[in-house]
Amino acid sequence: MEKKQGFFSALKQEVVRGLSPSRSRAASPARSMSPISSLLRRRKNQSSNHHHHQVATQEQLVPRSGSLRPVVGEALAPLMEGPDPDGAELGESKRVGSGLGNWVKGQLSRTPSVSAMAYRRSDLRLLLGVMGAPLAPVHVSDNDPLPHLSIKDTPIETSSAQYILQQYTAASGGQKLQNSIRNAYAMGKVRMVASEFETAARTVKNRNATRCAESGGFVLWQMNPDMWYVELAVGGSKVHAGCNGKLVWRHTPWLGAHTAKGPVRPLRRALQGLDPRTTASMFADARCIGEKKINGEDCFILKLCADPQTLKARSEGPAEIIRHVLFGYFSQKTGLLVYMEDSHLTRIQSNGGDAVYWETTINSFLDDYRPVEGIMIAHSGRSVVTLFRFGEVAMSHSKTKMEEAWTIEEVAFNVPGLSVDCFIPPADLRSGSISEACELTNDERGKSVIALAAHRAKVAALEKSRDSSTDNMIWKTEV
Repeated sequence: MEKKQGFFSALKQEVVRGLSPSRSRAASPARSMSPISSLLRRRKNQSSNHHHHQVATQEQLVPRSGSLRPVVGEALAPLMEGPDPDGAELGESKRVGSGLGNWVKGQLSRTPSVSAMAYRRSDLRLLLGVMGAPLAPVHVSDNDPLPHLSIKDTPIETSSAQYILQQYTAASGGQKLQNSIRNAYAMGKVRMVASEFETAARTVKNRNATRCAESGGFVLWQMNPDMWYVELAVGGSKVHAGCNGKLVWRHTPWLGAHTAKGPVRPLRRALQGLDPRTTASMFADARCIGEKKINGEDCFILKLCADPQTLKARSEGPAEIIRHVLFGYFSQKTGLLVYMEDSHLTRIQSNGGDAVYWETTINSFLDDYRPVEGIMIAHSGRSVVTLFRFGEVAMSHSKTKMEEAWTIEEVAFNVPGLSVDCFIPPADLRSGSISEACELTNDERGKSVIALAAHRAKVAALEKSRDSSTDNMIWKTEV
């Protein structure tokens, strides 16, 4: 990205005026545009050297509120574009829980008389709940230095991983340049679709996946140390998530604002070719387990496992995170990360019933690496998410496949005027945290925070929906 003094001067003015915590929230946050996005769009339209980007910019930009955060004491109201599928008003205090359990029940009970739009919203909730803002397996800090390459008294798997990470850091722009990055901004477009659903009885594929895909965009802000904020808008709904360095929170239209269980962890989307320094830190304790070809390219494989303490901290009530493993595939030719796979297994034990297991696997391909101010950034990619549900009862499994494709439109580093005030959590943040299993369980309605009884109720409802007959299952798509 070419540096221009006029651009950064104007950028600083826009940041100070538009992102200052003292600025009031716009009257219609969903329809206002981020000052940074507008500024970058104007800069792009003025450049004759980036004509092909102009076309992409005119198609769609990410709608954002006028400020990144509400002022201290200002409540962040749950945001949903359009009426709620269950008929609840936004002003009501009850929450509409969805997730995979409700979605599976809908897939098993669809009839031609039911509104296709309602099921489209159910599918969208599943997509955003699982793919909107997943987190990395373990905590890493921007202040932690990368380990020095050591051969003596070090297992070959560990020393090999350290060498691969050194090559990755050098290929990504070098440690000195990466250490000079204080903050970063990225904007991109996404397309999501639920492409396949499988039970023990049959498999149903979405044959109109291209036409049924939900389009949208996202913005991502990062700042040292360990602060980030992402806003993703797809199909009329919006998901926010952020971290102020001390806690991770998320806001969805159906759960409101809540904190995430476990330690502070990076956003997985940042590891998808947008933040090489955090990526290298994430694999600092990994082991090299072998080699494999990815799209015809020889790659080294690094494996990272979440430690038992982290898994325990992320578990809550009847939901237990059993494992979370991350694999990184680094090209032997370029040294860059070209493929990433992570899988975590959750066990949900109902009160006196059989245990249900959910395995979530996300496979991401990173493409189109280009330098931005000397830092190599992946400007496109795609992810395939598989949700596999199984239990102790034979022939009770189900599998759902979802896909996402993304492109990066804008990237900027060391944005002037960006401060810690832009990463303040929402004022209406719930005191009780919500575990990751909440997105996998059924309807939860109530005014209190998540508790053990609520978890058991959701699991029981999920078990009841599983008992429905699959013989008359119909896959309905909007054409």
